[in-house]
Amino acid sequence: MAQKKKKPVAKPHAVVNRRAKFDYELGDELVVGLSLSGAEVRAARDNHVQLKGAYVQIKGSELWLQGASFSVKINERGVPGTRTVDDSPRKLLAKRREIDALLAHKASGQTIVPLKLLTAGRYIKLVIATGKGKKHYDKRETLKRRDQQRESERAIKQQY
Repeated sequence: MAQKKKKPVAKPHAVVNRRAKFDYELGDELVVGLSLSGAEVRAARDNHVQLKGAYVQIKGSELWLQGASFSVKINERGVPGTRTVDDSPRKLLAKRREIDALLAHKASGQTIVPLKLLTAGRYIKLVIATGKGKKHYDKRETLKRRDQQRESERAIKQQY
């Protein structure tokens, strides 16, 4: 009897910043590239990236990703799989008119927040969005609305 081949475990193709939708009222989204080293690319493809608390800063008409943590493998002899956390700023690659539009949003008091790190294709891309920070009462309202939606779905499901 022939043995069945096991399917490889599918890795998710995006690292998502779930906290961003809760903390900000999000606006326009934009997909930009990242300037990464080889070890950082490997960490991103293995989903060893944390976007929670990260933001995008504009310095000298360039975009920089601040606060994102990449868990990078260290190549040491005799120590397999050792990792270190690297949270240094990384340059984002965008067109001049996109940077100018983000600069205008930034001047109006909005924050630029990373939403997803896409690793599906050949290149690693970052989805960023402009957002305005929510107040505490707005966050409570979001939680209340989510609970009401969940309860109504439960009621409809029980009815049928």
